[in-house]
Amino acid sequence: MTPPKLLLLLWGVLGALGSVSSAVYRLSPMIWDAAVHPDAGWLHVVAGLFWVGFMAYAEGYRGFQKRFSPMVVARGLHLIEHPRPLHVLLAPVFCIGLFHATTRRLKLSWGVMSVVVVLVMIVRQLPQPWRGVVDAGVVVGLTWGIVATLVFLVRALQGHPPDISAEIPEPRAASSVS
Repeated sequence: MTPPKLLLLLWGVLGALGSVSSAVYRLSPMIWDAAVHPDAGWLHVVAGLFWVGFMAYAEGYRGFQKRFSPMVVARGLHLIEHPRPLHVLLAPVFCIGLFHATTRRLKLSWGVMSVVVVLVMIVRQLPQPWRGVVDAGVVVGLTWGIVATLVFLVRALQGHPPDISAEIPEPRAASSVS
């Protein structure tokens, strides 16, 4: 892989991970605040363990590792072979499937993004230690996703691209004039 292609792939994939990493960074202090909160008790610990396990499986494994992470890398690999100026400029957004994607991918990406925004607004209203319990599960799921994406990226750089569709729309056929 040429250096420009490598830089473009890294820009797209690592840029896509930027917002996820930022969320982990911002949410982590909330977990500590919950852990040392005077009202934290055994119910919070049990709920937290259940929630962390659930989010590791649902968000980390099923959401990121099985679907989102390989798709991000697949779209990055597509981009380096088919660069367009706007796609290159917005590579992180391209890689997460928010534009130039199949109709299904667009609906899914924008739908998930919308649900996440609403859930963030709701969770911000929770009192401690419950907010920290929820944030602990989210941080575990997001961290799993970051690691999974990096593993797919490294494997792709070693010549083993993800075996998943980049969900790029089919080119429109040229209309024939009779």
